[in-house]
Amino acid sequence: MELLFVMLFGIAAGLAARYALPWRLQHGSMLVPAIGTISAAVVWLALTWLGWAWDGGWIWVVSIAASVVVSVGLDLLIGTMRNAKDAAMLTSLGA
Repeated sequence: MELLFVMLFGIAAGLAARYALPWRLQHGSMLVPAIGTISAAVVWLALTWLGWAWDGGWIWVVSIAASVVVSVGLDLLIGTMRNAKDAAMLTSLGA
């Protein structure tokens, strides 16, 4: 049940990153929320396997913080790369 809540926080972090940062027109509407969800779930599972208590506060803080960092970082990276590649393609097409 806690994994579900962590994934919901990951969706929220991804949505916040999508709408707070530039380049939102450079990728799909669900890409960054999906990245936030997956990163929160993977970090939560890894910390659980490492023996962190699921009812402790630090597992929540680390999982949600990792989701925010990954969502923001990949949103900026994907948007910048996509914009550069689109500009290069337009230049090569002569537009």
